[in-house]
Amino acid sequence: MKSSTFYLLSFILLSACTLSPAQQDPPAARDAFLDMVQYRSFLYFWELSNPDNGLTPDRAPTPSFCSIAAVGFALSSYVVGVERGYITRDEARERVVATLQFFLHAPQGIEATRCSGYRGFFYHFLDLQTGLRYENVELSTIDTTLLLAGILTCQSYFDRDNSGEKEIRELADIIYRRMDWRWFQARQPLVCMGWHPESGFIPFDWQGYNEAMLLYILALASPTFPVAQEAWQEWTRTYLWGTFCGETHANFSPLFGHQYSHIWINFRGIQDSYMREKGGDYFDNSRRAVYANRAYCLKNPGHWQGYGEHVWGLTACDGPGDCEVEINGEKRTFHGYWARGASLGEICDDGTIAPTAAGGAIPFAPEICIPALKEMYRSYGTRLFGRYGFYDAFNPTYRLGKQNKDGWFASDHLGIDNGPIVLMIENHYTGLIWQLMQKNPYIIAGLKKAGFHGGWLNK
Repeated sequence: MKSSTFYLLSFILLSACTLSPAQQDPPAARDAFLDMVQYRSFLYFWELSNPDNGLTPDRAPTPSFCSIAAVGFALSSYVVGVERGYITRDEARERVVATLQFFLHAPQGIEATRCSGYRGFFYHFLDLQTGLRYENVELSTIDTTLLLAGILTCQSYFDRDNSGEKEIRELADIIYRRMDWRWFQARQPLVCMGWHPESGFIPFDWQGYNEAMLLYILALASPTFPVAQEAWQEWTRTYLWGTFCGETHANFSPLFGHQYSHIWINFRGIQDSYMREKGGDYFDNSRRAVYANRAYCLKNPGHWQGYGEHVWGLTACDGPGDCEVEINGEKRTFHGYWARGASLGEICDDGTIAPTAAGGAIPFAPEICIPALKEMYRSYGTRLFGRYGFYDAFNPTYRLGKQNKDGWFASDHLGIDNGPIVLMIENHYTGLIWQLMQKNPYIIAGLKKAGFHGGWLNK
């Protein structure tokens, strides 16, 4: 039952009677299970994104708004879809053009309503149909960065000499060039997290090692509004370096902070001054963070149910809800959506495990991440795995009566958690996204301005 035949059969059974003629089974992969997971996770973006404007829902099946970060994951996933044979190049091109046309023409302005963004940046969440700001969310630098990462992926991939692919490259340039990074430096040299038209800049900047590596690299590389090189030095000066659960590295608690920037940039073998001083690179740093996360779960100081050698992974995800309940005579505190994780900085653990923690870290430590995904799938089956791959999270401790007798299982898939699974499986096998971005002039320029040298960057 542990053979690749078992996973391939499972894939066929899950696919039966649900795929349209245009969505045939993917070509054979080196691991049938990973192939199934990648394909199912890809379908989230292809089937659920609005084909008219390219906007991707934050979550499903619960009705939701668009997450602009999820759009960035979607755009990169379309490229994977073409290369894996899930969709045609023409289908992907049409969807990408529609998406980029929307973001180019979406209204920008200082008004609190009737706008999608301002100064070239976009609001964290948008209405799926109108594309306008959702409620009172912030203009988000990191979510716009993740959107831009997908846009630049498409700019590098669609390189043919025809009008459609030329349009993608031109639209990507226009969208990037109008982003005013300097305006977002409310407290120079760092970049602010966000802005509200009602109250101005959020009183927090991007500092401490986290997912904002890509943000600073793109801000440095801007051909129109670049931030000064001092921004990178100040950013690295705020890192928390130390040993946690036997692993010495730049600490950040949720694993997504060790994944997101790495989805688009291969940091293996390249170093900035910070990592040269430490004698490593950021790829190895993420590997150490993954092992530390797993080691913490194995120690399981909170005595949560279900944690084990192949069932681990703390990162931002859905949860049972913000509540305190009594289980087996002990009061336990649980949370809804929460940035779970463990490091020297903080420990946020309520017994909730997210498959994307391992799935988005496969290139760093495949020897522990792949077995983790397989064990979760084997143990929980359709309670944790559906049409769009893994549901967001589960909590074996949260057992309340008949409804949760086996624990709590999320009912939604999240775009920002499906995306890393699609893209990091591909990077593990082919390095596709890394290779595309290694030839993107903006990525190269940003890395060099940040002081990176060595490896593929010197070729």
